[in-house]
Amino acid sequence: MFSTEEKIKIALKVQEVLQKTNHPELNKDGKEINFLLHVDGEEGWSWANIQNNANRYGHVPMELIRNTTV
Repeated sequence: MFSTEEKIKIALKVQEVLQKTNHPELNKDGKEINFLLHVDGEEGWSWANIQNNANRYGHVPMELIRNTTV
């Protein structure tokens, strides 16, 4: 759904928003906050999983991996 460059840009913005919350349960040492954002498109086959950039190839729960055969 999104290009690799778009996913990287989105991940950077999400990272920035999360860090600005200063939430006590999130990383305070300057490391990236781990997150996984699932975005649904208009069609059932249109979706994207976006992770923080340091964890781009990390685990994605099966519930967030759509079956592309309709």
